Amino acid sequence: MLRNPDFASHVRAIFSKAAFVTDLGIELARIEEGTCETSLIVKPRHLQQDGVVHAGVLATIADHTAGGAAATLLAADQGVLSIEFKINLLRSARGERLFCKSAVLKAGRTISVVEAEVFSLANAEATPLLCAKATVTLAIVSWSASDNLR
Repeated sequence: MLRNPDFASHVRAIFSKAAFVTDLGIELARIEEGTCETSLIVKPRHLQQDGVVHAGVLATIADHTAGGAAATLLAADQGVLSIEFKINLLRSARGERLFCKSAVLKAGRTISVVEAEVFSLANAEATPLLCAKATVTLAIVSWSASDNLR
């Protein structure tokens, strides 16, 4: 049973409140029950010294997209906080755009485990190349009006 029928608005609100994610330029592409997809137009500020996308950018898009997928399965008064993640950087990310898709592997009462894959696209017609794969563990938290973490 779906815990929050308005889960898409819940996820959009999470993304709009995440200043760091917004500053990076990560945008929602698709939200469905148990999944989330995002994209990022690569700019010079996302690159490291060798001209490839910085690993921190790859980790951030994987982590936050995973959080979006987990949030689709929450009640309206709940949120998620990453408590652990492991990322494999499979190849250098180069090109015009990154695309991340994530899917919940296990949605528990207190913990969710989500897989995220980050792809790079050289241009609009290019075949996406898998650059990173992450497994993210998230704590499910209930927010109250007195919480200062919210």
